[in-house]
Amino acid sequence: MQKTNCYYPEGMCYSQPIDPSRALSEGTIHQAVAVRCNARHDLTIDLGDQLGFMPREECALGIDSGKTREIAILSRVGRPVCFKVLRIEDDRVILSRRAAQREALDYFMTLTPGDVIPARVTHLEPFGAFVDIGCGVISLIGIENISVSRISHPSERFAVGQDIYAAVLYQEPELERLTLTHRELLGTWAQNAALFSPGETVCGIVRSVEDYGVFIELAPNLSGLAEKRFHVMAGQQVSCFIKSILPERMKIKLNLIEPLDQPPILPTPLSYFIDHGHLDRWMYSPECCTQRMIGTDFTVYQE
Repeated sequence: MQKTNCYYPEGMCYSQPIDPSRALSEGTIHQAVAVRCNARHDLTIDLGDQLGFMPREECALGIDSGKTREIAILSRVGRPVCFKVLRIEDDRVILSRRAAQREALDYFMTLTPGDVIPARVTHLEPFGAFVDIGCGVISLIGIENISVSRISHPSERFAVGQDIYAAVLYQEPELERLTLTHRELLGTWAQNAALFSPGETVCGIVRSVEDYGVFIELAPNLSGLAEKRFHVMAGQQVSCFIKSILPERMKIKLNLIEPLDQPPILPTPLSYFIDHGHLDRWMYSPECCTQRMIGTDFTVYQE
């Protein structure tokens, strides 16, 4: 059964004002904007009707050990941070992001591979996208798991600050770390191919140029192949004519029409076929296609 996730990525769900006494008595997690960081790297948090104080050692898991760098504190100024109220001292509200992250991480480590969760993109590297899965807990989506259609950099699919969904791929309990996947939520070949018909002319993005043809992305999980009729480059947007859709071969044959001047447009938000629940297995390839089998078996990662 899918577990209920009440730990939201920072910036996804927060409101003001916050009643510190009630938050302390109930032990709840809240979010509010950090408005200042002093020279010691303590944060001041705007609670709406008053200010809260977050000591440096409470600003993030791993900050004292050096596992988490100081930039993790400095970069929160002007942005929402999650926290629990630790105590109230003479009308001074002491907050802890570390306690909220500890509680959230303990929850995330109980998830099962295949569980679908919300996430927010925090930064992009050539090898993948780092995302906040809740309370500032960061996980990685490897570039190979972002979509079936291959991309050269995660920025071709995501933007920093974008809200997305992801599925737990596997866990590393000894490192308290989760690795995520994303491509399974963008639909199977058949689901994506059903959005198109032979005889249509549509826009696409060139993903690679090979000796035998040009691969053109029609959707994040769907590409077709066209013969080279003129010079094109990876990342270029083109118009193309759909000649045929062949489920038994998992192929879409295209004709290039012309290059388009405007740059590729990032689909925001992405269109998801799955945005909640749990997956044990996911098969991208159509049942009638026996030549190539693409899919994910989450059960191999489940204990």
